[in-house]
Amino acid sequence: MKIRFLLTIAFLMVGASVLFSQTMNTEITDMKLNKNVLVGFCDLKGLEKGEFGVYFKSQYETYSPKAKTIEKLKNKINNYEIKIVFATWCSDSKIQVPRFYKILDLTDFNKSQLETIGVDRNKNALVVNIASLNIELVPTFIIYKYGEEIGRIVESPEKSLEADLLKIITK
Repeated sequence: MKIRFLLTIAFLMVGASVLFSQTMNTEITDMKLNKNVLVGFCDLKGLEKGEFGVYFKSQYETYSPKAKTIEKLKNKINNYEIKIVFATWCSDSKIQVPRFYKILDLTDFNKSQLETIGVDRNKNALVVNIASLNIELVPTFIIYKYGEEIGRIVESPEKSLEADLLKIITK
């Protein structure tokens, strides 16, 4: 009986881990593009893969955010949660998402407060319901405080990603 119980627990743990791994960095073939795209929850491993990964690495390495603005963000940024909705097929996402990640790294942002969600050409994340986010353009960076949206950067920043982010969190 004890062995059966332990086997059941082990089976459930393996099943849960397989289920979780399937919901991260999901790739589908987008019929409009006839190529694979990331949909649903993504992490750095997914962002650094394939064609999008080439853009990610290039933009991340070459972007130089303003040091003064980064210093101002450092003291405040971890009081917020951030959601990024992007598309691996989108030219603005290829530029802005890696740059935003660099800003988060330079400010020591706690990545447990970050959700990154990929969408297809129809702005659907398939395995993640994003209807309530009202996404019209990608990338969209949504900033939350205590679960309430306080601002967003849509497609391209007005001034710079770091300046726009600082403006949102110091309103």
